[in-house]
Amino acid sequence: MLQNIRDNSQGWIAKTIIGIIVALLALTGVDAIFTSTSNSQNAAEVNGEKITSTDLSQAVEMQRRQLLQQLGRDFDASLLDEKLLREAALNGLVERSLLLNSAKDANFAFSQQALDQLILKTPEFLVDGQFNAERFDQVIRQLGYSRLQFRQMLEQEMLIGQLRAGLANSGFVTDTQVQAFAALEKQTRDFATLTLKADLNAVMLSDDDIKAYYEAQASEFMSPEQVVLEYVELKKDAFFDQVEVTDEALQSAYQGEIANLAEQRRAAHILLEVNDSLNDEQAQAKLVEVQKRLEQGEDFAALAKELSDDPGSAGEGGDLGFAGPGVYDPAFEKALYALSENAVSAPVRSEFGWHLIKLLGVQSPEVPSFASLKEKLQRDLKTRQVEQRFVEVSKDLEDAAFEASDLAQPAQELGLQVNTTDAFGRQGGSEGLTANSQVIQAAFSAEVLEDGSNSSVIELDPNTVVVVRVKEHNKPEQLPLEQVAASIRDQLTKVRASEAVKAKAEEQLAVLREGQTPVTQADANQGWNVVEAATRSQEGVEPVVLQALFRMPKPEATDKPTFAGISLSNGDFVIIRLNGVSQPQQALSDEDKAMYSRFLASREGQQDFAAFRKQLEEKADIERF
Repeated sequence: MLQNIRDNSQGWIAKTIIGIIVALLALTGVDAIFTSTSNSQNAAEVNGEKITSTDLSQAVEMQRRQLLQQLGRDFDASLLDEKLLREAALNGLVERSLLLNSAKDANFAFSQQALDQLILKTPEFLVDGQFNAERFDQVIRQLGYSRLQFRQMLEQEMLIGQLRAGLANSGFVTDTQVQAFAALEKQTRDFATLTLKADLNAVMLSDDDIKAYYEAQASEFMSPEQVVLEYVELKKDAFFDQVEVTDEALQSAYQGEIANLAEQRRAAHILLEVNDSLNDEQAQAKLVEVQKRLEQGEDFAALAKELSDDPGSAGEGGDLGFAGPGVYDPAFEKALYALSENAVSAPVRSEFGWHLIKLLGVQSPEVPSFASLKEKLQRDLKTRQVEQRFVEVSKDLEDAAFEASDLAQPAQELGLQVNTTDAFGRQGGSEGLTANSQVIQAAFSAEVLEDGSNSSVIELDPNTVVVVRVKEHNKPEQLPLEQVAASIRDQLTKVRASEAVKAKAEEQLAVLREGQTPVTQADANQGWNVVEAATRSQEGVEPVVLQALFRMPKPEATDKPTFAGISLSNGDFVIIRLNGVSQPQQALSDEDKAMYSRFLASREGQQDFAAFRKQLEEKADIERF
């Protein structure tokens, strides 16, 4: 195929295509090409700021992990729609960019010191209640961040959170609104229902009725469009037996593993911020005085509670917990690692202000033996090799499938087997490969279904990829009347019975609304079912009946009830008689008033925030690539 392309590129067809391209360039200009090239690494642009494809890929992956965590281990990851994930992630990044810029324009700020405290107190980074730098690195590495990237992301999220809270918490409601809402919420209604049963046995259908319905609704009685696929499957696990790990590689990995072990130090500090009321010299001098008090025997923790400007640690006596290298400000860290246990540093200047630092404790890392880590290291090294091999062979499969006219040749070249699926429709099969949304999308795509091409490589999960091809295409056909007659009879019988009981009920409703009573009962054994003081969540009443009940107008007088009717899903019809509406007589308690006020204010605030986001988007210059 590649040689054919080379040969044809010298012919008149190629020259004609080149001529068309030249003409298009003359009309549109070369700017379009450069614009396209410059945007190839970007997913969108928001008010001139780029959202890169890398940002989008990272957001999609994070969203996928969050969904899988929420849905549980047993959820089939292949059911996640990649297109929808990508769209949702991109919309989230666009919204995030708009909100972040708005927060910055409003001069919201989150200090690095507060960011440090947030990281140190985050439960996911704690081991036995203490901050653990190794755990911190492990978690953020799984999320795809370096330390600097994570801090930047966290700071941005806190700024957006301040903006969101500022708007959402600004909602308020008046006492009148609270009283009106409570009156509606606590309102009760006295009513009665009369159920008229749909009588299926009373419906008589002829063969002509069935045939007429069949012909009128012919599109409903078609066999489903289905395909049968051939596929080749490549699994990562198959490569584990093909790779070996040398002793030299294991020793190198072991040395790298233990080199990453870092000493943990537990620090406490007293911070004095430099501001308009306290300059550098004054802050430093004040800490010198604090040093003298410490030398005279005063307690460091007590002085931290009294003097420290760090709200996160002052209440804990300045205690920052255990942390490893790379967490604190460089000047702070240098001073901390120069201290012996229980010693206090001289005043240290950082970007946050002036500190006195005390070393409360040291945790030296336990160096595991080579034997204890050998199995893990061997597994990790094999996994890396397998991952690389899997990627390489997946690419070979992609190329081979693109060039081949069937799957036999790629399967033979790569030592794979061609398998066949059961027939399935556009809604997919019940399990396995045929239930995978990407496979379904590929199977019914124009390239695979109509052109007869092999699909591109499809990732079923991180360990499995497939290439599919349509073997059989069963187009929709009219089902014979004999095959569907029974289902038509059942369906039409239910429809006719429902229509009949509804017509009867409408007649009775007309009589009731004219004030004529009594009304013919539903059957010999059933009369009106009376319910008094029903609430909006009344148990024992159909939800659709309750919904209709609380939409009915209030009766003009006690002897003039209002009426309504509603069809149930089983074909029965319910006549509703609203006898009276009662408003709560007791005054609203302070507790209930506060609860309703919080609820309504929160709802107002959320609506305000939603309107603010919409306004930002409407005014923004947004381009998606």
